[in-house]
Amino acid sequence: MTSPTESRPSLARLVWTPVGLLVSWILLMWVIELVDTVALDDRLQRHGLRPREVDGLDGIMWAPFLHTDFGHLASNTVPFLALGGLVAARGMRYWAWITAITIVIGGGATWLLGGSGLHVGASGVVFGYFGAILGAAVFERRVRTLGAALIALGFYSSLIAGVIPQPQISWEGHLFGLLAGVLASKWLAEPRVPKGEEPYTPEPWELDEPWNIA
Repeated sequence: MTSPTESRPSLARLVWTPVGLLVSWILLMWVIELVDTVALDDRLQRHGLRPREVDGLDGIMWAPFLHTDFGHLASNTVPFLALGGLVAARGMRYWAWITAITIVIGGGATWLLGGSGLHVGASGVVFGYFGAILGAAVFERRVRTLGAALIALGFYSSLIAGVIPQPQISWEGHLFGLLAGVLASKWLAEPRVPKGEEPYTPEPWELDEPWNIA
């Protein structure tokens, strides 16, 4: 007989899932904003991305966790969870690659080509998820990718306006995040298997849980 404690998944195992990591990321952003607003007088925002400034280069990594205020953070929270959840539905490895490529390539392009000033916020990652969902529908043309794209467009088609140049908005971060997500979806697109051929069997190191092989 299994005890209730043994049958219940551990907290660490729940966190180490795509959805668990998304929720943890959101909680971390809120904690950072709370500490920055209440205790640090918004000094953490200085670590955001500053285009073409060497001391702003590390902001590529920090910017997705920093926000100008609670309103800015609140506007990013729901789409981050919703679109990130659609990406995460394809597995830990896929979500991790989409996220990393969006941050590095989208953030890097913003640092090289973005307008002067401070760029902060998770919206670049949100646009990366949006681009990855739409890109997967185009490059893979499967029922699940088309369904995810329809859901994303149904709820968040208004995001497209965010890539139009506007004052006081990091539209460059939005645009390059979107393009990075599309590019990532192209790199990670699953090849279509012609009828009559054996489906591709991934190597153990390509699985989300390589230790769990049937």
